Amino acid sequence: MTPGARIQAAIELLDRIEAPAKGKEALPADAVLNAYFRGRRYIGAKDRRAVADAVFQTLRQRATIDWLLANQAGLPATNRFRALWTFAVHGGIATDALVAACDGGRHHPAALTADEARRVRLIDVQQEVPPDLADQASFPAWLTPEIERQFATAGWAEMIAFTQAAPVDLRVNTLKATRDEAAAALAEAGVETAPAPHSPVGLRLAGRANVAGLAAYRDGLIEVQDESSQLAALLVGAGPGMRLLDLCAGAGGKSLALAAAMGNRGSILACDMEAKRLARLAPRLARSGARIVETRPLGNAKGKDALGQFDRVLVDAPCSGSGTWRRHADAKWRLTPPALERYRAAQAALLREAAAHVRPNGRLVYAVCSILPSEGADQVAAFLAGHEGWRTIPADKAWREAIGSPAPFEGPYMLLTPHRHRTDGFFAAVLAPP
Repeated sequence: MTPGARIQAAIELLDRIEAPAKGKEALPADAVLNAYFRGRRYIGAKDRRAVADAVFQTLRQRATIDWLLANQAGLPATNRFRALWTFAVHGGIATDALVAACDGGRHHPAALTADEARRVRLIDVQQEVPPDLADQASFPAWLTPEIERQFATAGWAEMIAFTQAAPVDLRVNTLKATRDEAAAALAEAGVETAPAPHSPVGLRLAGRANVAGLAAYRDGLIEVQDESSQLAALLVGAGPGMRLLDLCAGAGGKSLALAAAMGNRGSILACDMEAKRLARLAPRLARSGARIVETRPLGNAKGKDALGQFDRVLVDAPCSGSGTWRRHADAKWRLTPPALERYRAAQAALLREAAAHVRPNGRLVYAVCSILPSEGADQVAAFLAGHEGWRTIPADKAWREAIGSPAPFEGPYMLLTPHRHRTDGFFAAVLAPP
């Protein structure tokens, strides 16, 4: 692809992500890109990577780009000019070359007016600094009070980290291999990894790889799972012979991790409101060798009556996904105050539901892939206020019990962030019944 074709492809993809075609549902950015490239198999891997990188970098820094376009170049915040900004600043293309690439040719952006060309040439001058935190670190301005309440004076450093690309983490399936054995198998396939910073069963890719195409993946030695999610599963403290409930299992990543921690001894009931998501767990179970996981739709009333009491209950609740903004930057621009309120209501209901299934001396682990206090500490505080006798088990104590090392955080809850821990953002609390 020519530079112009790459730019035009990025513009088209950004438009599709922001405004789906009439009658089409809005899809996550990665799904939009996958569909686009499936229909254009003539685009080579190098070009696909360049276009995808530009799209995701634009989404990660959209608010900053919009501010700079308006205040430095005097250009409108359209996907056309956002893409040009990204290719100039992150793609290293000189603005003169960008202007030349916008020639109206086949598969190229439309030609710029003389005034637009002059303004595009202002993109790569010394960058100004937006005055507001939300524009500096590129997140929705209406979330600023939550971000400041969570991070105080560290807000800039914490949120800037979300504008960077995330690494690929793998969880070693200890039912089939040790971490060293999995790393050796990957190295033999030409894939370089290093131990994850905190998880004893985690590996971090040094670069890129088609993980699904690797024998280590097909044989069930590894699963793709961010280290923060691995740590949340470890915080459950699952052990052989226990009975566990994974209340919001989704596609089952944590259920698989729990089965491995239990050495395939005991039982796990994986539930979710969406049966289609649970269905995706079946091939993963077969590949992993986990034999102790049963799946059941959460909305099945008869199933709910039969759940019984559990040694451990994990609630990985639906949430804003703010902790995953490095990977799913488009999600932060789709989030609205009403949607966040719906997530909070669902979280409170799920905590109440989960509490009924914890045995005496058992534990409830509440987790969200969010950095917002209203979805984390505030939810736990409200739950404790309404459930007499329930108490918090300090997360650093639960960490030491489960992982065997000092916790890299302070306070009663686990809060992980890209800036401090080099993981996705994640909150977890460990609760005990009366």
